[in-house]
Amino acid sequence: MRSMPGTRALRTLVAAGRHLNFTRAADELGLTPAAVSHQIKEIEDQLGVVLFIRTSRSIRLTEAGAALCDASADAIDVLNRAVSKARKLTRGTALLKVTLDAQFAAKWLMRRVDGFRKLHPDIELRFDISYDVRDFDLDDVDVGIRFGTGKYPGLHAERLFDNIIIPVCSPKLLQSGPPLNVPRDLFNHTLVHIEWSQQGVTWPNWRMWMAAAGVDDFDDSRSIVFSNSSDAVQAAIDGSVVALADFAMVANDLSEGRLVRPFDLGIRVAREFAYFLVYPKSSEGDPRIEAFRAWIVEEAGQTLT
Repeated sequence: MRSMPGTRALRTLVAAGRHLNFTRAADELGLTPAAVSHQIKEIEDQLGVVLFIRTSRSIRLTEAGAALCDASADAIDVLNRAVSKARKLTRGTALLKVTLDAQFAAKWLMRRVDGFRKLHPDIELRFDISYDVRDFDLDDVDVGIRFGTGKYPGLHAERLFDNIIIPVCSPKLLQSGPPLNVPRDLFNHTLVHIEWSQQGVTWPNWRMWMAAAGVDDFDDSRSIVFSNSSDAVQAAIDGSVVALADFAMVANDLSEGRLVRPFDLGIRVAREFAYFLVYPKSSEGDPRIEAFRAWIVEEAGQTLT
């Protein structure tokens, strides 16, 4: 985000106080260490207050410096939030900015978004594709789609759909590979899944799926772990593996024939985790957000097993 004009000295002071190292502060700000040192000296001279104690090996904040650094950080935060609000007010009421992760965008939303545009041609959608969690007060976004528990202070969170994990593979593998008639036949295939855990909840893996299928002697060392679910799904589409995938994220691949389900059994992610539509409670009643909410909730309701 572009900084509020006139805050360079404050940002330099905050960075120097946080790092207690002019070189690291300079790296953060895109300046030279000499420039950081010069700006700090200017502030001290103008205020008539010593902010840093400098030695040959280190620097440390004085009591006055610590107080001023804390106040400067608070001031910058307030200004940045005001800048974000000003930008939203300036860009008018026709634009709606949605933040979401790359997988949800590619595998679910972008395949459906033309339907929203046809229903609401007066609303211009723009997307912020990122796995970073955005701050609605600081970042120029209006609504978001997040995977989590839905407990976000100050935000309205609406559950979109449950996450059901199913085995998938390419039609080619099902036709020409070793047969897949019963779950134990999977032992003859390369199996992939992702590894994810949070707050004591583990994303379903092949050991868990096999247990649900009644197979109690599965050796999970035979499965391959991916860090990204999109890569696991692509490996299945390419035809060489059987992957565990989130049904909602592969629904289009299934309906369009790129993937098939060799077995109907699916297991749910812990109930408290799901994809949620989120936006500030202060934005409730905004006609753009209400239109998007109504549309995406209806679309999510059609994502059924």
